[in-house]
Amino acid sequence: MTKALSGHIVFREKFRYKDLVPIFDELLRTFLAETDQLPDEPDILEMFLKINQMDLRENRKPEGYNRRGRMRMVFPIREKQQEFYVRANQKSAEVPRVVERLSRILKKAGIPHTVEWDRLQSAQ
Repeated sequence: MTKALSGHIVFREKFRYKDLVPIFDELLRTFLAETDQLPDEPDILEMFLKINQMDLRENRKPEGYNRRGRMRMVFPIREKQQEFYVRANQKSAEVPRVVERLSRILKKAGIPHTVEWDRLQSAQ
């Protein structure tokens, strides 16, 4: 895959959001670093991490990083499956690179998932 608008990390049926608690810090920091969106103020990053971790500990869907910017890390509200996706403003080679990096973090942590590309058109 050379270019994509979105990359979706789809979790298996028995996944629980609280499974992400131990690695969410690494996931979010990696996403922000890879997309050059790390906040200038360390307190802002800590706030994002704390808000997301609070939801994850309660096994709720976290916010992710859904701010204006070049890319977003979104946990959509879906009844059928649990997932998150990385979305850019336009198709780019950066989306597959970032998603593959996040997928490696999940694999290392033993969290089963699949990766799919450009599903947003069909989901809307």
